[in-house]
Amino acid sequence: MAKDEEDDLLPDKDAAKGFYAKYEPKEILGRGISSTVRRCIEKETGKEFAAKIIDLGATTEAGETNPYHMLEATRQEISILRQVMGHPYIIDLQDVFESDAFVFLVFELCPKGELFDYLTSVVTLSEKKTRTIMRQIFEGVEYIHAKNIVHRDLKPENILLDENHNVKITDFGFARQLQEGEKLTDLCGTPGYLAPETLKCNMFEGSPGYSQEVDIWACGVIMFTLLVGCPPFWHRKQMVMLRNIMEGKYSFTSPEWADISEDPKDLIRKCLVVDPAQRITVKEVLRHPFFNQMLRKQSRFNARKKFQFAILVIRAVIRIRRLRYTAEPLHVEEAIRDPYRVKVLRKVIDGCAFRVYGHWVKKGEGQNRAALFENTPRTELHALYINNLSR
Repeated sequence: MAKDEEDDLLPDKDAAKGFYAKYEPKEILGRGISSTVRRCIEKETGKEFAAKIIDLGATTEAGETNPYHMLEATRQEISILRQVMGHPYIIDLQDVFESDAFVFLVFELCPKGELFDYLTSVVTLSEKKTRTIMRQIFEGVEYIHAKNIVHRDLKPENILLDENHNVKITDFGFARQLQEGEKLTDLCGTPGYLAPETLKCNMFEGSPGYSQEVDIWACGVIMFTLLVGCPPFWHRKQMVMLRNIMEGKYSFTSPEWADISEDPKDLIRKCLVVDPAQRITVKEVLRHPFFNQMLRKQSRFNARKKFQFAILVIRAVIRIRRLRYTAEPLHVEEAIRDPYRVKVLRKVIDGCAFRVYGHWVKKGEGQNRAALFENTPRTELHALYINNLSR
């Protein structure tokens, strides 16, 4: 049996009676190395959720099978999820069921899927949409950091969108809760989003380690990617990409950046600082001008000025509509150069074209009605032209 077919099979009902008693599993939404995500329906209420079914006996990327280690890692993720749940931009853990072979995590359902898939469909996002999404991500990160937790694997694939396209940070498998002053040294995460200090821990002995600053770096990479549709450090050769990360080597020189204002570029620069001690903090990020533009506009709302502006707009629209009834000055030079531009001449030209061709000539099909005047006109056409001008 193929591996995908094996993954499609649901665990035996005896393995998790509690889950099956409360929920009805449906189609597969996604797969991981050791887990499968299915849509499920709560039998009592009919509400939809997403069930992450973790196979404790699954083989890891390293080719190992360690059910005890898998269970401990899952319990640690559950512990962190319970600490951060309740925030509007962090995935909500609804239920947990454990058995000897499986763990069932029931989450709120995010019908719009991953931010990665959304970005793939639209390629790039406007500054306004990027501002909304990144503000939500940073607010979620601020809440996570306030609990002394570091996520360590922020990327578009681990950010879901609910039915209103609001952000939900998910996948806390690599997350760790830090003690006061504690530094981490293990290498984990996704290569394109790794911070320089994380790489240094794996490359150089005696590296000081890393902390919550790695999440800010990852957010900078995400923001760059949302605006132009590609990550800042990507290279087909992974070693070149890692060297670019270590050196903080990226640029805003591609044509896509020409239409992007300075504020988002400045915020990205401050997020992608190689030295974590000099990198912007999440609180400073949320005070950055890129996020405070809308707040300034809202705080300056003035009903009287808004009403006056509306009146001006209405008057302008009325004047524009009246333009069609305003006589256009006719200059002989203009009539000779482009007679078809003038409405009164256009009617004459159409009439002439009908008399010559015996039918109306459609513009844009290789026939130029104004070209009738490029040749010597017949006497009757010339007379018709003069008579119409004199009216």
